[in-house]
Amino acid sequence: MTFQSLLLPGRVLCNVEARSKKHALDVLSELLSSATDIDQGDVFQSLIKREKLGCTAIENGIAIPHGRLPDLEEPIGAFLKLSRPVDFDMPDREPVDLIFGLLVPAPADNAGCHHEEVSLVATAFADRTLATALRGATSSRAIYELLTAPDPARRAAAS
Repeated sequence: MTFQSLLLPGRVLCNVEARSKKHALDVLSELLSSATDIDQGDVFQSLIKREKLGCTAIENGIAIPHGRLPDLEEPIGAFLKLSRPVDFDMPDREPVDLIFGLLVPAPADNAGCHHEEVSLVATAFADRTLATALRGATSSRAIYELLTAPDPARRAAAS
């Protein structure tokens, strides 16, 4: 699994104005549903359902909201860079400005998980150089190129 397989340029947005966590998840669900025949409301509910289990924000102002949908054929992702950080219900109250949304297929027996995909995203965002470069990007295209560059050196060069 790679960012290239999860993202398309049209599912990356720079400088998104979000009033709250819920609003950011709503924008994210619109982007994710644009890649599928699945209703935006179902995508939103999937993300909210996961958030109720526990906050999907990690550290350094980054969140990885994710959900499972039975009608999805393959994992898909979307990315938002917020113009201003929002409270994401982190225990330390650190606001979030970089959000990678992820949808994965839900198996019919509801078994299995999507740790591989979430791990890929979390590992990539553990690189503070990437987060800094994403925050410095001024266009959706530049963000897409940073995320899909094959190695960290090219990511830094793309910024």
